[in-house]
Amino acid sequence: MSTKKIPHRLYLTEEQMPKQWYNLRADMKEQPDPIINPATGKPAAVEDLYPVFCEELAKQEMDDTTRYIDIPEEVQEMYKIYRPSPLCRAYNLEKALGTPAKIYYKFEGNNTSGSHKLNSAIAQAYYAKQQGITNLTTETGAGQWGTALSEACSYFGINLDIFMVKVSYNQKPFRKAIMETFGGKVIASPSDTTNAGRAILAEDPDNSGSLGCAISEAVEKAVTTENCKYVLGSVLNQVLLHQSIIGLEAKQAMEQLGEYPDVVIGCAGGGSNLGGLIAPFIQDKLTGKANPVIRAIEPASCPSFTRGKYAYDFCDTGKITPMAKMYTLGCTFKPSASHAGGLRYHGMSPILSKLYHDGYMEAEAVEQTKVFEAATMFAKLETILPAPESAHAIRGAIDEALRCKETGEEKTILFGLTGTGYFDMTAYMAFNEGKMADYIPTDEDLAPGFAALPKIPGIQE
Repeated sequence: MSTKKIPHRLYLTEEQMPKQWYNLRADMKEQPDPIINPATGKPAAVEDLYPVFCEELAKQEMDDTTRYIDIPEEVQEMYKIYRPSPLCRAYNLEKALGTPAKIYYKFEGNNTSGSHKLNSAIAQAYYAKQQGITNLTTETGAGQWGTALSEACSYFGINLDIFMVKVSYNQKPFRKAIMETFGGKVIASPSDTTNAGRAILAEDPDNSGSLGCAISEAVEKAVTTENCKYVLGSVLNQVLLHQSIIGLEAKQAMEQLGEYPDVVIGCAGGGSNLGGLIAPFIQDKLTGKANPVIRAIEPASCPSFTRGKYAYDFCDTGKITPMAKMYTLGCTFKPSASHAGGLRYHGMSPILSKLYHDGYMEAEAVEQTKVFEAATMFAKLETILPAPESAHAIRGAIDEALRCKETGEEKTILFGLTGTGYFDMTAYMAFNEGKMADYIPTDEDLAPGFAALPKIPGIQE
């Protein structure tokens, strides 16, 4: 074993920060299936995305071949306010577990949004500004994305409407307060401000909302507002591209320490942080340079990977977005009001879905109480209170480390600590008071969502 002392935290210098994002589609053996225009039933062209997305972002969405894309200088400068983010060694956690494994985590919570979401928010707001867009709309679940985009839009002088999943809106008033502090307008979704929202409320007046529902409202607002575009915080190819800076920094820092992960673990909701963290390691796997285990950890209450269907589906509940081939529970699936609001999406990134389908990734679903057990243990040992979403990855890392304790394997584990949980105190209170319950949908609960998957002549009958 090496006697070299590895620091608790390693920060790359500003000069070492990546100057390009990595587009892992350029190295995939088989590309994800094309998105389908619901109006034509045929693969969408980049121009089909222009009514909804900024043009440069639409081009990034459809680019399967450009391996590296330059990060604009203005984006780099704003990144330097909070990046590079640290690679940390979880010495106290290792000791408490009694594991021979080495546990590292890439910590993305050192910014006001409290998460990795700012990496894409800055880029998307920048491209909107470059195009002369004055208004943006988006959705947010737990609130990290809405907070990050509020910050970015404030910086670039763009108006922002945020449709926040109603259950999170009610659970997290302080998240709403931050978004409003940065100038964002926050609307509880489903709302009576859009046709999509009114239709959902007419069917179910007590609907607690979902990311799919909030997306429907945000897209409708964008296409009916002058000089306005819609931006999304996860799932999309462009978002995974921007988030690749997480993995690029992590790999560079580990190389500096003479380390390489045997296992890379991330929480999975839509796929933004997971796709970003694993990007350069998946590249090694695709090109035959290395063969790390890549593992997604998702909530048992919304098990897109582990129990979903690999099929074309709408990205929103209102069925107005293009259809993507992904692991999905069906766009009509109504998730439970669990506390991991950022993981409450019915589908998974088409890129990650394809990698999982082709055997390059593993996935596990975990119950909420076990996640908060891991979160509480980690907070006590490593002094960071993790976001509930991030704590799924912590649970996965702890379970892997305990397996190593059983086998005696000295594996190197890397997981993504996507953000902090300081605005998730109602969830921690529920756990601490013994009031948190686990919800696992039955097959009967999932059946209606699968039955409602779209029929596309010649593609998905």
